[in-house]
This record gives sequence, C-alpha cells and structure tokens, in this order.
Amino acid sequence: MIVVPTSLDGLFEIASAPIADNRGRFTRLFCEDELATIRPSIHFTQINLSETTRAGTVRGLHYQKPPAAEAKLIRCLRGRVFDVAVDLRAGSATFLLWHAVELSGENGKSIFIPEGFAHGFQALSDDVQLLYMHTTAWTPANEAGILHDDLMISIPWPLAVTSISEKDRCYKPIDPSYGGVHP
Repeated sequence: MIVVPTSLDGLFEIASAPIADNRGRFTRLFCEDELATIRPSIHFTQINLSETTRAGTVRGLHYQKPPAAEAKLIRCLRGRVFDVAVDLRAGSATFLLWHAVELSGENGKSIFIPEGFAHGFQALSDDVQLLYMHTTAWTPANEAGILHDDLMISIPWPLAVTSISEKDRCYKPIDPSYGGVHP
C-alpha cells in the first residue's frame, strides 16, 4: 500500500500494489500497520457495500456529526466513480474545500477520509460497487449532509446528474455563516 497525502490535511489517497500472475491477482485492501502512519491503532467498526446501478447517479454528500463522527476508508470494487471529500472541520485552513479522485475496480485506489469531512460520489459507469470501512457505526440521530450542488463548494460533477435520492436532494444549502463541525 502506498499512502499519498492530498492538499487537505488528514485526507489520503491510497494506492495498492496487487500481485498478479496467470491466475489473476491478489490485493491487500487494508493493513493496520501500513495505515499507522496516518492513524495509529485505527479500528473499523462497520463495513458496508454500496451498489449503484446507473452512471450519472450521485450519492452524498454525507457525514456524521459528533459524537458519532467517523473516518472512512473507501475502495471501488467494480466500475468507476468520481469520489469527493469536502472539508467541514471548524477552523480548518481548507474549510469548505474539496478533493476528488477517480476510484475504480481497475486502478486499485482507495481514499481515507477523516472525521469532519462530507463524502459523496458520482457513478461514472453502470453497476458500481464501493466498499466502505467506518470507524463508527451509523447513527441515524447524527447523520447529516450537504447538497451535492451547493454553490459554496461548486463541485463540477463529470456527468449530468441522472439520479439522486430524495433525502440527498433535500439537504439545505450551506449558510455563509456556517462554522463547520468539530470532529
């Protein structure tokens, strides 16, 4: 695993180094020792699989508020996504800035998203599968989100948005006085 910092403090892209031969390939998806450089003694409490049927679909931008704030390690198992993390941390030098990376079943990249970031993605292909590892269990009372097309962040989604959930469509725009979350 190769851990690469991004321009947003605490957010990392992770490249894997599959071992391939005539039978196929073997890839390590998680190694606590190798991730210790960014988060010593990381502990994941929940693993989820997200399946998205159609290209153009947007999911997110989601996060959990304290005391259930969570870090996530995300990897695409099948298909391709434009994966986005938005810094919502109060007092952060990169507050309301975002970082995007293409994750795919072929490129073997993952993204580590720390607490205090919203996360979302757009399917760039049909039949996408994303594997999510979470440091905190989903807590409905602490669930929150921001609009995928909020003007305060202006994410240029690569495809026309063809589908988004009613819940994601109903998040409120970020108020200019929004001070962020305290992870």
